[in-house]
Amino acid sequence: MVITKNKFEFVYSPLNYIGSKKKILDQILPLFPEKINIFVDLFAGGCNVGINSDAEKIYCNDNLSFLIEMYQHFQKTDTTEILQHIKNQINTFRLSLENEEGYKNLRNHYNILKNPLDLFVLIAFSFNHQIRFNNSHEFNNPFGRLRSSFNPQMKSNLINFIQNIKTKNIEFTNYNFENFEFNILNENDFVYCDPPYLITTGTYNDGKRGFTGWNEKQEYKLLNLLEKLHQSNIKFALSNVLEHKGKKNDILNDWLSKNDYLCIQFIKNHYANANYQTLVRDKDASKEVLITNYTPPQNKEKEILTLF
Repeated sequence: MVITKNKFEFVYSPLNYIGSKKKILDQILPLFPEKINIFVDLFAGGCNVGINSDAEKIYCNDNLSFLIEMYQHFQKTDTTEILQHIKNQINTFRLSLENEEGYKNLRNHYNILKNPLDLFVLIAFSFNHQIRFNNSHEFNNPFGRLRSSFNPQMKSNLINFIQNIKTKNIEFTNYNFENFEFNILNENDFVYCDPPYLITTGTYNDGKRGFTGWNEKQEYKLLNLLEKLHQSNIKFALSNVLEHKGKKNDILNDWLSKNDYLCIQFIKNHYANANYQTLVRDKDASKEVLITNYTPPQNKEKEILTLF
């Protein structure tokens, strides 16, 4: 099957979120239903998918409350004021590619006051621009020495991101996935799920950082939820991996064998360098898929995806 979409300019998140779909937006978005009333990005993360969806109403949901608070603050605060705050904090704490002490001082400052804009400044200068909290909900990602800063590309992405969340009909919500208010949805709506992958090593998989982790119990809960959505004639799409670095997701494979869903494998895999601790650099080590309970729209110009 040939699945295509004409090129258009994507809105990119200002965050470097683990598992981001930024690099395969051109493959994922053409597979979504053409007409969507309510779009639910159930595990929004960096919001790359949600903010680029074409729907009447968009919900970007994540169980990381501090992340959602930051998005909500972006949405209600003037862009100039946000940029000025970032500039002021960079100057106040003398943040740079080398000043680790200044970074740690800002980190302590944020952990006391929890200002959502300070969280963004921390992310800008943290290792790999990543987000990490401990069990006490204190931000504890290390300093990104000689690597991380509020660079021009990050600034450009931030401005564009803020402009779009102010103009689009987007609501940011903070639910554990099973507690989202699915009763508001009907057959004209769509739920996209990009959960932590059971057989990979994402930051929050272990459940030891003050937020719900991801394990077999969570995997079963999500798959059961998707079956209920299907029974209610609500369209869904699930991003996941069937195989990763020699491991297989037996739960997901078994679920697929028992249900009549489409499973689409992507040509491009982009997680080979997602974790700096990884020992496997084979770009084909992950079999990344999109599972849908509907037949995606078909066009004829760009990406070829394998159905199996």
